[in-house]
Amino acid sequence: MPLKMSMMAVPASGRRSDIMAIVSLKDLAASKRLVVKIGSSLLVEGGALRENWLRSLSQDIFKLREKGIEIIVVSSGAIALGAAKLKLPQGGRASLADAQAAAAVGQIELGRSWSQALGEYDLTAAQLLLSLGDLEDRRRYLNASATLERLLETEAIPVINENDSVATEEIRFGDNDRLAARVAQAATADAILLLSDVDGLYDRDPSETGARLIDCVEGITPDVLAMASASSSSGMGSGGMASKLQAAQIAERGGIMLAIINGTQDSPIAHALQSNRGTVFLPQGNEGARKAWLSGRLAPSGTLRVDGGCADALKGGASLLAAGIAGVSGDFRRGDLVKIVSIKGEPIAQGLAEYDVAEVQAIAGKRAEDQAARLGYAPRAAVVHRDHMVLL
Repeated sequence: MPLKMSMMAVPASGRRSDIMAIVSLKDLAASKRLVVKIGSSLLVEGGALRENWLRSLSQDIFKLREKGIEIIVVSSGAIALGAAKLKLPQGGRASLADAQAAAAVGQIELGRSWSQALGEYDLTAAQLLLSLGDLEDRRRYLNASATLERLLETEAIPVINENDSVATEEIRFGDNDRLAARVAQAATADAILLLSDVDGLYDRDPSETGARLIDCVEGITPDVLAMASASSSSGMGSGGMASKLQAAQIAERGGIMLAIINGTQDSPIAHALQSNRGTVFLPQGNEGARKAWLSGRLAPSGTLRVDGGCADALKGGASLLAAGIAGVSGDFRRGDLVKIVSIKGEPIAQGLAEYDVAEVQAIAGKRAEDQAARLGYAPRAAVVHRDHMVLL
């Protein structure tokens, strides 16, 4: 039978009082704005779109809209569809060039399919293609947020995918689970629904005898992360349970509920809500908009390693001072995102650097009175100020 895991002493708290009441899938109707993510293996089979399944999902979306819930869709499938049309090997993933070409062809088909399926219920689809930089750069993030807000005001349904035709291996989300979490932040959504090929998070590989479904997780810990299998049973998509847990980490810090359900059957959302079967990850924080953006960023430009005393001070709410820095790596400039880790490499926080990398290397481990001689000017108050930093 399903298990409920309470991994933290900190009580779950949402961004709004009604979201605090969401503890199971049946409570999802309490949300006002929902992001629904669909993977390639659910939408595409044998290189062809599962049209009947998409039609049933569109009906689910229509019924949620009738309840007053605003919907944003994050949909994979462009590479799979384009690869079949171009007859590319390995589903279009033999090389980056193949994946980009397949995405360029498949995205047209994917957008058309969503427009037709939603149109059967008099719903208007709007296509947005986002790259990692669109949500990592603060100004572009705010632009994406404004576009989503205006589309929802017009009652259109944004259908979002990563812009795979120009994304590279180094600069990309890599999976649409994390993209969905970042979109939810940008859209100030209350909840995220990840449709998967399994019922949710199991305490071990679901193929193993005795594996049990966990119905509720209150805070993702190393023990929870250890339950994930990085494999994707279809071999078609780029995500797995590990990527879904990474998405849940982004969501929970921003006060957003996330749920994983089985999407393989027709009318998957209605089926999951009726059976109340899946895994719900409860929000663990309610960060302000800027700090939620910081916590969700995925591409730090450098890493700062700190000593034990500094690590404790950061966890207590202090800014990062140069005296506590034991190591510097990466290539960053002032204002870039840096990750802060312990001596053993354990993540502690991330934030915006107040210095370029060469300056941090010059003053690392130095007290304030010694920094001016190294820099040639009076040092700033902190290397990373607490107002521009979030704990991980």
